[in-house]
Amino acid sequence: MMDLLKGKKIVVMGVANKKSIAWGCAKAIEALGGQVVLTYQNDRMKQSLDRFVSKDTLMVECDVAEDSNVEKAFKEIQGLVGNIDGVIHAIAFADRETLQNGVINTKKPGFNLAEDISAYSFISVTREASKIMNEKGSILTMTYMGSTYAIPNYNMMGIAKASLESAMRYLAVELGGQGITVNAISAGAVRTLAVTGVKGHSELLKQSEALTTDGHSVSKAEIGNAAAFMMSDLATGITGDVIYVDKGVHLFSTN
Repeated sequence: MMDLLKGKKIVVMGVANKKSIAWGCAKAIEALGGQVVLTYQNDRMKQSLDRFVSKDTLMVECDVAEDSNVEKAFKEIQGLVGNIDGVIHAIAFADRETLQNGVINTKKPGFNLAEDISAYSFISVTREASKIMNEKGSILTMTYMGSTYAIPNYNMMGIAKASLESAMRYLAVELGGQGITVNAISAGAVRTLAVTGVKGHSELLKQSEALTTDGHSVSKAEIGNAAAFMMSDLATGITGDVIYVDKGVHLFSTN
């Protein structure tokens, strides 16, 4: 079991700090024998990562705001490790004004920014990653049930996550012929840097924990373990799907 991902080279995008879901994914992959390549947005983010990431971990700059940056990053990754076996896309962003002032008050620039970074970037990443991906490769993104339900204060990010999930399904169909699977994990609410941008996030976390089947919030390690499984050859029959890793919160979301 400990060598489930032995020989696999997997790109993890979106680690901001040790509280990031993406960091939980990276640790789980390494624990199962996989090689992780991290991407970072800019020099400031790299300095942050340098404080806790192993010096042996490969890191490549990739600001997904521009297609040329994504293309350059995956060419650099190929130069470092050759073809890859998986990508985990854990990137999302909406500016504070757009996120906290309701959907009805969303302006075009805020809408476009949230869609660009949170949804379109998955398309651009998948396009470039698929060019250097081995057969039976796996591409995974992170979503949340605010894509389907009107979660209080999730606002524009819920719309962006709905776009992300739709893109995931179309990409899964298009890449199936290459033997590449494309899926999403719908993670439960956990305390991350991203969730602190949601108005009333402390109450959201409390409500989410209360709805879990065992009364305890899902952990970043548990989400990471599920992501690691999706990177493995055991998951090649799963594609175009949203996998819930939330301790059952989605079971009660319509009550």
